[in-house]
Amino acid sequence: MTQMSFSRGARNGLAIGLLAIALAACGPQPANTALPAATPAPSPPGASETSDALVEAPQSIDWTGRWTGPEGTYLDVVADGSGAYTLEIANLDGPRRFPARLAGDHLEFERDGQALTLRATDGPGTGMKWLQDKVDCVVVAVGEGFCR
Repeated sequence: MTQMSFSRGARNGLAIGLLAIALAACGPQPANTALPAATPAPSPPGASETSDALVEAPQSIDWTGRWTGPEGTYLDVVADGSGAYTLEIANLDGPRRFPARLAGDHLEFERDGQALTLRATDGPGTGMKWLQDKVDCVVVAVGEGFCR
């Protein structure tokens, strides 16, 4: 094996050259006007009450029956046949009932003085990790969803 030796002046010149290259790499870069279009980052769950992940409900959706959520929560939907419904929503505090009415592709109801809607979606549209693999779901707000 051959050992290379450099004079002190060559070593200093090499060190200065490497330093110049390193400094040039750290300096301001020229603007690149041909950047690819940015892809918007997904919103974290709960960031918005109106999620783009909500899917359009089929016109013939059968709202009635039990929809289950995580940790024993559920939603029971009962129709009276005239477009009026009763929603029983059970969360960790227990079940509560709310009158609802069909309004196009969703159900409308009021809870604690706030007008809310129940819309069809899929598991990811609920914003809940426990329901991510589900397909047939409904959501009141991101983070409050139920699936069958």
